[in-house]
Amino acid sequence: MLVSMSPNVPNVNKQRRHALKSDRPPLRDWEIPHTKEQHIVTLLCSHFYLFQIQSFIAHGGNFSFQLLTRVKGLFHETICLWSFADLLVGLFIRSILKLRRVPENLCTYSVMIWLLNPFTFTIGTRGNCEPIVCAVILWIIICLMNGNVLQAAFWYGLVVHFRIYPIIYALPIILILDSNFFHSGRKPFLSYWTAGHGKTTQSSTDVTYHCNMQNVLTKIFTRQRVMFGLVSAIVFFSFTGLFFYLYGWAFLHEALLYHLTRTDPRHNFSVYFYHIYLQYENEISVLEKLISFLPQFVVQLVLISCFAQDFPFCFFVQTVAFVAFNKVITAQYFVWFFCLLPLILPWSSMKLKWEGICCFFVWMGAQIHWLMWGYMLEFKGKNVFLQLWMASLVFLAANTLVLIMIIRHHRYSPVFRHLEFESSKNSVKLE
Repeated sequence: MLVSMSPNVPNVNKQRRHALKSDRPPLRDWEIPHTKEQHIVTLLCSHFYLFQIQSFIAHGGNFSFQLLTRVKGLFHETICLWSFADLLVGLFIRSILKLRRVPENLCTYSVMIWLLNPFTFTIGTRGNCEPIVCAVILWIIICLMNGNVLQAAFWYGLVVHFRIYPIIYALPIILILDSNFFHSGRKPFLSYWTAGHGKTTQSSTDVTYHCNMQNVLTKIFTRQRVMFGLVSAIVFFSFTGLFFYLYGWAFLHEALLYHLTRTDPRHNFSVYFYHIYLQYENEISVLEKLISFLPQFVVQLVLISCFAQDFPFCFFVQTVAFVAFNKVITAQYFVWFFCLLPLILPWSSMKLKWEGICCFFVWMGAQIHWLMWGYMLEFKGKNVFLQLWMASLVFLAANTLVLIMIIRHHRYSPVFRHLEFESSKNSVKLE
């Protein structure tokens, strides 16, 4: 869509239809110029639309929220802004690891996983806002680790307004804001990195408070939880209400409600895409659209119940599962969990030489396999929808396998330690 709408690039859809009606070799006439200008389109197409949007706003006019909210460039100015956010993510990753006293060499390797990842900085420099969203999420983690619940709540409400997917982190955040970890006027005690392998060492387990359903029900309305919920809700509804006042239902639908019933039969890694494609011209009921969230909901609850206290790891597995089981998957969604991957590597017993490389090639191989069929469909005009759907199934299986491997090799390490244990330990030291 972006290519065909660019002013200097041939209209792909028109030429495809013309090629099907003529005796010319299909797509040959535009493949070469398209290839030559691909880098220009990649860097500038988002900028072209966003500059148009800013022009409309500057002249007092309305603009297309369908374009704005899906490109996500409300605060877009230059490529430098996104590149700066990309570097900021690396800084925050290092800060989080240093707070847990991870050795310097592991910190460096972990930060390199983000900064030297060609996928992540390509997404950012093409004019996409994901690095800023990632930076805010990491800053929320830093605020929670430092006990700044009020600040974490503000940024959480803002980032959910800007990008709806971080709403999945609400429940684990609420669970960790327990009075056994957070107390008024006191910074929470952190559990630090240890060189042990396998599960968390016995000493770490003893000082860790494990939540259960009974505890959640009896202590759900703690001061920290109420404050976080109220502040984040006020921030979210304030910004949403402001834009609703300015632009009406168009904003509310395209920014929020649209994602509940979104259907996308193209450029979509999801296993749902083929069903959406077959039913695209038919009216799909709202209930049918919402049912697709059920597998996501079940998986999220299971992961949260198991890993909420180790919340950086919980965020990571939640995000991977959310993307893998989503009814719409595009390549930029992978950045959501790439920024969290460095936070869990120091606690992984997975060896790079075998398990790590195996997981990498399984995930990349499944993605390249899908892209091959996508290329045959989009660029060659071949009817390979069934093969593409099977490639989506393979990609889902690859994501599931890699996620299971990561969970099996992770050394569970809750972030916070029990306040009562720390108080008793300090008393023993004084005696």
